[in-house]
Amino acid sequence: MAIKGLRLALSIIAGITVFAALVFGILAGVAIASTKNIMAEENFRDFDPALPSRILDINGRLITEFVSDEKRELVSISQLPQHLIDAFIAREDRDFWTHPGFTVRGYARAVLGELTGQNLGGGSTITVQLAGTLYADRRERSYRRKVIELWYALQLERRFTKSEILEMYLNRIIMGPGVFGVEAACKYFFGHSASEITIAEAAILAIQPAAPDRHNPITNPNVARDLSRTLLDTMVDFGFVEAEAANESFALYWDNYDYTRISAGGFFMREDQAPWFSEYVRRELATMLYGSVDLFRDGLTVHTTLNLDYQAAADRYMQRYISQVNNQFERESTVRWAEAERLYAPLAEMIGLAFNLEDLFFQQSRLESRVMEYYKESVNPAMDALALMLGLDELKQATNASFQSMQMDLERTKVEGTLVTIDNESGHILSLVGGSTFSQANQLIRATQGEMQPGSCFKPLYYSAAIDSRSFTMGTLIYDAPVVFYNEDGTPYIPLNFRGAWTGQVLTWYALSHSMNVPSVKVLDGIGFDAAINRAATLLNIQDPAQIRRTFPRFYPLALGIIRVSPLQMARAYAVFANQGREVTPIAVRYIEDRNGRIILEPEKELRSQQKQRGSAIQVVSPQNAYVMTRMLQEVVREGTLAWPARQGTVFTYQDENGHNFTIPSAGKTGTTQNWADAWTIGFTPYMTTAIWFGFDRPGNSLGVSQSGATIAGDAWARYMSEIHRGLPFKDFIRPQNGLIDVRVCSVSGLLPTEQCNEGTVSLVYYEGTQPFGYCDLHQERSEYAEDTIRRIESTSDILQDVNLDSSLDVDLSDINALYDRLLQQSNPGTQTTGQPGSAQTDSIEFQWLNGSPGYDPTSPVTPSPQPAPESLPPPSGQAPGTLAPAPATSDEDSSDQDTSTLLD
Repeated sequence: MAIKGLRLALSIIAGITVFAALVFGILAGVAIASTKNIMAEENFRDFDPALPSRILDINGRLITEFVSDEKRELVSISQLPQHLIDAFIAREDRDFWTHPGFTVRGYARAVLGELTGQNLGGGSTITVQLAGTLYADRRERSYRRKVIELWYALQLERRFTKSEILEMYLNRIIMGPGVFGVEAACKYFFGHSASEITIAEAAILAIQPAAPDRHNPITNPNVARDLSRTLLDTMVDFGFVEAEAANESFALYWDNYDYTRISAGGFFMREDQAPWFSEYVRRELATMLYGSVDLFRDGLTVHTTLNLDYQAAADRYMQRYISQVNNQFERESTVRWAEAERLYAPLAEMIGLAFNLEDLFFQQSRLESRVMEYYKESVNPAMDALALMLGLDELKQATNASFQSMQMDLERTKVEGTLVTIDNESGHILSLVGGSTFSQANQLIRATQGEMQPGSCFKPLYYSAAIDSRSFTMGTLIYDAPVVFYNEDGTPYIPLNFRGAWTGQVLTWYALSHSMNVPSVKVLDGIGFDAAINRAATLLNIQDPAQIRRTFPRFYPLALGIIRVSPLQMARAYAVFANQGREVTPIAVRYIEDRNGRIILEPEKELRSQQKQRGSAIQVVSPQNAYVMTRMLQEVVREGTLAWPARQGTVFTYQDENGHNFTIPSAGKTGTTQNWADAWTIGFTPYMTTAIWFGFDRPGNSLGVSQSGATIAGDAWARYMSEIHRGLPFKDFIRPQNGLIDVRVCSVSGLLPTEQCNEGTVSLVYYEGTQPFGYCDLHQERSEYAEDTIRRIESTSDILQDVNLDSSLDVDLSDINALYDRLLQQSNPGTQTTGQPGSAQTDSIEFQWLNGSPGYDPTSPVTPSPQPAPESLPPPSGQAPGTLAPAPATSDEDSSDQDTSTLLD
């Protein structure tokens, strides 16, 4: 039996082997039949001429062209140092000198990696890579491509010597942005010929073919440093270089590396109507195409999502506001420094002289500062040019350090700004401004790469979880007053509102629209950290558990937006609300055509297919939750911190072709972080969502108290969004057909109104079952107490002095306080009155309800009602919170976002 089983197994193995050989033979035959007689061709084939790649907007209009900058220079292998050759051998193909064009071990490793889902390295030798570059479409991931590459690799090995193959490889392989071959790459990265390359530089070049964009030592120096260090260790293990020489070369290069250098290339040799967006697309294409094509020579046509009309408006407004904010910042900084010099400099100088404290010698410090400033701006550039001309390495290191110091100063003192607009349904990136002026020194796309604190713009993310908890509704009553929260480690946290102003009891929607800190922390506390963090992570599309832990600290300052995220992430989160709770994935590239018009890649089609396959999982939050959050954020525009810049939403009023006016609804939120360091506005309409940020690249400075989320970002958002919506037809936010109910409630208590509710009502939307069922008794308690107080005062006729007091509900606070003062003076002659009840030990008459704090408690102490901050946009006299108030004549500052307590970073 055992012998029969063994025979059967051997038969199966033999059959499989024969079948595999047959399949391989057929595939090889097909490949051979489809090729020409390459032995008869001196150069194998005529290559396509270089053509620029065209980048088109969503309407087919040309944005820019990526044109080759001719960074390709041929070099003989005899001119290359041995350590450069050894670096490529060690990195790409250690058996290059001995194999016939391929290695069984390499293919086995690649197959095993495919089967196990692990990255065990590729199976391509240097010869196979060259064959693929010349004769195959390396975008295609198929066995057919592997067979073609293998076939041509064998022909290359038959036709050329190993040295000739390696020379062709080193002259043709892509090494960077528009850079091909080691000679051009060496000049581009290091400023000299490949014949002069050091050991450390050779290791840097050798890691480029695997991922030219990611391994670029200019844009990703840390990645390049780590990978090149690993390669140097491998070269030492193979005996290619001595360990001491490798270590010395590595230290010499990286200890003197100029981290301020910015990657250039053919990208800057062109006209571009949207340079920030084009750079974003270029980076996306580098990932999508992964070196399989030369974007600068292969004549691609890239169809993108950008709308050039929207982009022109975005560029215009951002340029204007970035300039305006910088000018205001400089003016306020000059005033502050002048005041500090006038008030504190003489005192500091005197103390320094008295106690011989050199650090306080103000005049000397100011002189040194001016000398250093003159050196950096005037002397250092000349010294840098001299160092380059004469090859003075030590002097070049000093000038580089000075340039780096200047760059850091600029990051601390120059205000930058960014804007991104996405379509609510498709996720199309419609416009993108990454910063001030796009240049070789300014390529950080802040909208996608920036990590900024969103401040109060973060609040709606966990308010969404609060609504789903059903513990909070739009009409839940929250008390805005000083309170101490204790973090999980026991440390106390006391959030403050702007200027210490407290409003008393407010409804949830009002607290969000006026960006109140204490009620927001109470909301976070009410639902717990887990619910808040899970919802925020979902809306921001942060899925990795480790990243979630790093992003969201479990401390109460989280409620005020101390996390760090990009504007595009925040825009995506808000767009989910506008998109009925469905997932929104920002996308920039729709599809790509080759030079012959053949579609070679369709990222948008693939995205839509993936979304369709996900089915109901595409729903990030329920349509009901999205609608309630949209309604709450609409109140921010109607009477909250966006009311002034958006003119209570009237900036979106247009006229149709029949002359009828209509207003497109809008919603949003402003944010101003600690010390006015960042100013945000994120807002949306039924069409699109826009996020705008102003701040500093390097934290530590303040925009100034006059520059907040509402005053600068809010104004820019309103003007820009108003312009790009012009010409669009009316469109409303879609309300779910079930699950919601509208209820008109008392604007003060949030309960069903009665005849005695004389401070206005407001219509709010609730989940069915969470709406209030009880009637407001707040005003009845006020009325009973008011009438009792009036009767007591009227009983003292000598104090009233024949004044009849009507027992109505319309009692003015000043009248009652005047009567109270007269009563106090009568009962305690000589007592100085303040016009505020509770300022002396008397009959304990309680007037807390007159200051707008409902709920009479005769045992509670009475404190004067603070004046609300101007930023809160309080309703006019006699108008209750929740009723529409006219826009103020002065600008609104979202300073209620400020938390003057110490935040835990």
